Amino acid sequence: MKTADGKGQPAPHGLKFLYNHRTRSRDGQSIHIDELIHALRAEGHEVIVVEPERIDPMASPVERKLLPKFVYELAELGYSLLEFIQLASAARRHKPDVFYQRANLFMLSGIWLKRVFGIPYLLEVNAPLAQERGKFGGLAWPRLAAWSERAMWRNATVVLPVTKVLARFITAAGVPDSHIVVMPNGVDTTRFAPADTEAAKRALGISSPLVLGFVGYVREWHGLEHVVDLIASDPALAQAHLLIVGDGPAREALVARANAADVEHRMTITGVTPHNELPRYVCAFDIALQPEVTSYASPLKLFEYMAMARAIVAPASENILEVLEDGTDSLLFPKGDMAAFAATIARLAGDAPLRAKLGRRAAEKISRRDLTWRGNAIRVAALARNLSQPVHHVSRAV
Repeated sequence: MKTADGKGQPAPHGLKFLYNHRTRSRDGQSIHIDELIHALRAEGHEVIVVEPERIDPMASPVERKLLPKFVYELAELGYSLLEFIQLASAARRHKPDVFYQRANLFMLSGIWLKRVFGIPYLLEVNAPLAQERGKFGGLAWPRLAAWSERAMWRNATVVLPVTKVLARFITAAGVPDSHIVVMPNGVDTTRFAPADTEAAKRALGISSPLVLGFVGYVREWHGLEHVVDLIASDPALAQAHLLIVGDGPAREALVARANAADVEHRMTITGVTPHNELPRYVCAFDIALQPEVTSYASPLKLFEYMAMARAIVAPASENILEVLEDGTDSLLFPKGDMAAFAATIARLAGDAPLRAKLGRRAAEKISRRDLTWRGNAIRVAALARNLSQPVHHVSRAV
């Protein structure tokens, strides 16, 4: 297993990628998809995309609402045939050099395409989906879901998990380490870059000397209610403002909590915000919050916070430690310890020089490790070129 986080070199000549995914929501998943495609094209590669229609991030597919769970899952499996027909047509017409697929459950089309056309198959994996969906959404056919996921992992030429933690799930499914290249998420540093924080606050109409900020889909497990309590109770944060850039099911509870604590005037929730508008909000953060994290994820917001030189507070979970170092480019607290989370925020709130140092070093790390979409595009292209060699050589080449 190799982590693809070193700097790459620009492509000497363009490749032709056939790119496929099933993501319908225009949320963080969609951002990852669009950013990588854009970066590949910017590097001179041709990308042919086979994809479903996208929908609003706050909506669910109509068919998921209407169909019984077991019928919906069988339909997902059956969709593999239609997907394969679309991919096969694209492969015949465009003759791609490589096939790149973002993994989903009940998704066998990539396996068939590789077998029929002999195209090298790169599989991006962002989560152990059978486990995740079984835990949060429920599965009518859990064994079938797990089988379909393992089949993808085992049949891909190279598997690209976003963290080392996630890579262990893939290794446990029988995929050799030599077929796995860890590739974290990235950021576009042409859009997410350090800027004047005070000017950003003024532009948003925020007069507070200290802004605590969070970007993302607002769920109960994020623990933002503890931040509301903190700005209401800690004298060191008596003038702090909580800026939440996003929306979600926990919004109403947060608003009610802020009202009860009489700090509603010190909290702003923007609602769903287009990704291209995020920099003007993140730039207003003095402290960027990652209160909780899924243990195997590579949070997009983390790289955006880093690129904009924000002082980050995050849990010291294994996947976060793959990217951040406590006291050097962030302040980390024991995962799940909300008292420590609050204490860490309070410490950082009273130390402007420390905030500046952590932010600067976080931005330097983005540059040093090339944790960018362009860097990922360069590394993906390098893998694609080397796929004519034995795969154990591939994993050492990036």
